[in-house]
Amino acid sequence: MKTFSGTMTALITPFFNGEVDFDSLEKLVANQIKRKVSGFVISGTTGESPTLTSLEKFKIYDFIRAKVPKNFPLILGVGGNSTARSIEEAKEAEKMGADAVLSIVPYYNKPPQRGLFEHFKEIASAIHVPCILYNVPSRTITSLELQTIKRLSEHPNIIGIKEASGNIEFAKQIRKECGESFILLSGDDASYDQFMEAGGNGAISVASHLIPEAFAQRNVSDFKNLVNYLFIEANPIPLKMALYLQQIIRSPELRLPLVKLGEAHTNTLKILLMEKGLLS
Repeated sequence: MKTFSGTMTALITPFFNGEVDFDSLEKLVANQIKRKVSGFVISGTTGESPTLTSLEKFKIYDFIRAKVPKNFPLILGVGGNSTARSIEEAKEAEKMGADAVLSIVPYYNKPPQRGLFEHFKEIASAIHVPCILYNVPSRTITSLELQTIKRLSEHPNIIGIKEASGNIEFAKQIRKECGESFILLSGDDASYDQFMEAGGNGAISVASHLIPEAFAQRNVSDFKNLVNYLFIEANPIPLKMALYLQQIIRSPELRLPLVKLGEAHTNTLKILLMEKGLLS
């Protein structure tokens, strides 16, 4: 059985002239494997999933599966604010061969906790691959509460959570209430070192595109200014520019409504990358 721990990267989707840039994707994946990340999340929000077609998601998954070791875990991002559509996406992910799905808290429609419980229960019950919850209140407004997470952790197919609130005390409470077997993954890069001290099993990370070694060594706080700047505008806008500056991808292109990082922010990003020896 594949394990879901350590540093897992929430992969971007490179674009060039409006199409998925598979040449850049191959270069990015090879760079990440060489630097020993332990898994990928594909077609998550960092991968601009709302703008990807079902066919593109399948092609991206298939392409990456062929480029990684056999035992390398691939998680597919699914979910939204429709439970029925989330179930459809989860079933498609299972058909593709995903090792697990990552399902986000529904956004905008602000369901109560009992609605969140039913939402995730229905998704997890509809598939046979493991389901990881994704709590990111800065993006979804609604947040999973502790007792809801505890109840969901008792579902045999819900194995863990990507906890991105940045609240370390909350992470400690999840660990205490849900037990050691429940996988606790950081979704907030800035607080990763403290998260691991609180009992975390690893991260599903944005910054690991650039500094996977820092996650392995638990010294992400040494890159605090850079990590924070990766969120100066909506993720993955700054990240794509950083990877473009490093010549890992050939374009910082995004799909609307996201647009590339402006000149002033790009200049600051260059300085931060150079300060850390990540750009010559």
